[in-house]
Amino acid sequence: MRIGIIGAGQLGRMLGFAARELGHTCTFLDPADNPPAAAAGATLCAAYDDADALAALARGADVVTYEFENVPIDALLQLPADTPVYPPPEALRLAQDRLSEKALFARLDIPLPPYRHVDERRDLDAAAADLGFPLVLKTRRFGYDGKGQFVVRAPEDSNVAWEMLGGRPLVAEAWVPFEREVSIIGARGLSGESCAWPLTENRHRDGILQSSLAPVNDAGLTAAASRYLHALLDALDYIGVLALELFVSGNGLFANEFAPRVHNSGHWTIEGSTTSQFANHIRAVTGDRLGPADCREFVGMVNLIGSLPQSVRDFTDHRATLHDYGKTPRPGRKLGHVTVCAADAAERDRLLASVDELLRTASANAGTTGR
Repeated sequence: MRIGIIGAGQLGRMLGFAARELGHTCTFLDPADNPPAAAAGATLCAAYDDADALAALARGADVVTYEFENVPIDALLQLPADTPVYPPPEALRLAQDRLSEKALFARLDIPLPPYRHVDERRDLDAAAADLGFPLVLKTRRFGYDGKGQFVVRAPEDSNVAWEMLGGRPLVAEAWVPFEREVSIIGARGLSGESCAWPLTENRHRDGILQSSLAPVNDAGLTAAASRYLHALLDALDYIGVLALELFVSGNGLFANEFAPRVHNSGHWTIEGSTTSQFANHIRAVTGDRLGPADCREFVGMVNLIGSLPQSVRDFTDHRATLHDYGKTPRPGRKLGHVTVCAADAAERDRLLASVDELLRTASANAGTTGR
């Protein structure tokens, strides 16, 4: 089949490679001149809401999908009515607004931290009175990788938070004293068939995902997360891959957010599962049967952020795989990732520590050279 993909970043690149292996061809729409996914298919260089480009994408595609959740909803609505678009635009609409997203969680009995909407400065004070300190103030739209949020730890932080984020719709969340962050990723096909990969632990630095480890060895948490994930998939009549991020607090889980797309915390599935999240997304949107969503070994993933040192390129352990996204380095930019697979958790963690040490050493050397 011919697949049109809105967005041509690293997620589009990996979707394109998966589609090629399954015998499909992809065309991407992206405003960048030479995006990462150009290595996986033809690219239309235009804005995401360019009507002519969207029409051209639809003409050359049997189905249209997208690689990130900030695609303008109006852009999807411009596509011809007879062009299937998956995941469903309604899922995208709900995910783009934190308030709508939280209302969805509440409707499906998915636990989440207490929250209040904040439209004016006085709403922040009212939210603080209800929720207490600390609380997290977030933009309702366009927040990712730690952007668009501020931890309000005490009353004196409120003015600073408002100066940074005020003037647009916001939401205030009660602080969750969590022990760790996890995610569960699943897929649902056209027939209603669904699957879920094992629960994954995620570690962040400066608001950006630094590493992921799978599987989480906790049957209770895994069962609860799977239940919440499948509730979302069914309620949204979902087609494609969806990721649900959660906080672990005590013996329970609290939903953070969901992403209607393939997800950074599932990159380990390329080497670590019989079927990657990218392959199952392609299978789902093309009407094919889903493949097994297992975890073949103990798997870990490290994001390469800001730089991709030669020492990491030269890391030769056969259990490690480097993915280079072909991007120009700049601070905070995801340039690639390394996946490691091992027979036990201890060996996986040792391999991850080796990669992390290479990154720290390279960063220290770069700092010394720059002085």
